[in-house]
Amino acid sequence: MKSVYRVLAYGVAGLVVVQAIAVVWAISGESRYIAEGGVIDKATVESREFVFPEVLGYAVHGINGDMIIPLAALSLLIVSFFARVPGGVKWAAVVFGLVAVQAMLGHASHSLPIAGAFHGLKALLLFSASIYAALRVKRA
Repeated sequence: MKSVYRVLAYGVAGLVVVQAIAVVWAISGESRYIAEGGVIDKATVESREFVFPEVLGYAVHGINGDMIIPLAALSLLIVSFFARVPGGVKWAAVVFGLVAVQAMLGHASHSLPIAGAFHGLKALLLFSASIYAALRVKRA
């Protein structure tokens, strides 16, 4: 069970890396699209069309952040009760709490842009907490 705990904790950290890669890929593609004369307005966004290929990065970021990471964090929290890792429940709860706040900040950033800055900061905290939770297994 300790191995499952470690894999899930490292998995959350890895998924945070995927988040960063996906969103920067999308933003870079969007920047190139605009630089080449493309226009992104409300109608473009609501059409859900792939006006530039890198827009897939936004989809990956959304699905990963809304479903996969929360599921991994919840699984980590559940496993933590059985893994008998010293401080494991506490750190799994910290990871789960950071994921919950991260999701709220991500959704809030659509109407409150400053929340996006905190969304980025929380990603670093979530990555660090996940790595620390995984490293707790080695100390056990």
